[in-house]
Amino acid sequence: MKYENVGVVGAGVMGVGVAQSLAQTGHTVVLVDVSDTILDRARREIRNGVRALALFDKKSAVDPGKVLERIRFTTDLSQLAEVSFVVENVTEKWAIKQGVYERMDAVCAPPVVFAANTSAIPITRIGSATKRPQQVVGMHFMNPVPMKALVEVIRGFHTSEETIEAAKAFLAEMNKECVVVEDSPGFVSNRVLMLTINEAIFLVQDRVASAPDVDRIFKGCFGHKMGPLETADLIGLDTILYSIEVLYESYNDDKYRPCPLLKKMVDAGLHGRKSGRGFYTYQ
Repeated sequence: MKYENVGVVGAGVMGVGVAQSLAQTGHTVVLVDVSDTILDRARREIRNGVRALALFDKKSAVDPGKVLERIRFTTDLSQLAEVSFVVENVTEKWAIKQGVYERMDAVCAPPVVFAANTSAIPITRIGSATKRPQQVVGMHFMNPVPMKALVEVIRGFHTSEETIEAAKAFLAEMNKECVVVEDSPGFVSNRVLMLTINEAIFLVQDRVASAPDVDRIFKGCFGHKMGPLETADLIGLDTILYSIEVLYESYNDDKYRPCPLLKKMVDAGLHGRKSGRGFYTYQ
């Protein structure tokens, strides 16, 4: 295995999924976040995630204890000095990401590749926060990460061909395939998906249909496994809002204006599954 020791920065929904997938495929992981409380929650979610995956796929069943043994949970970013590859998953706010990349750039060894697991922030902008923009690549995982076989890989303006090949090799080690696209805010998946979700929220706000009826149309008419509002709850409504705001700022196009109902729900703490309530209520 080429990338045995991997850094995962950010222990939110996506970071937890990436860390779990890496540990399940035999990698040792340094999982970094800002507080022990967040890391304790991440530890519980990974244990539950491994158990849940076993229910869906008996062949993939692994021991949660062994998976957790491969993950070092820490608030100390300097421990990334030991890793050979980093996947960053911090919140979709540029001011926060910029600071994280500047610190990672100072800590990590020169050959280390930085993969940005971002929903919408341009990879070229992220690369500009480092002294190694040729080694910065977008790696847009889908949620839930352990169950999604395909990853959207994004080539920034300075991303080298060697880095693209490294990203492909890294994902192959995780038993995942990828599609490589060029850098553009939202890339392919979220440029379409975020617009769809935002418009679905407008439908609820305008009382055209209830959230369950909007989702039912997409599932029943188009064969989607989840409707747009169920998907929004799974991703996190705060993440949806941040991503829409990035698209609105980047394209200066009113079609990306965030729905007022989305803003209101985020302000109220209704962030979807992770908060227990969004368009639906979760136990």
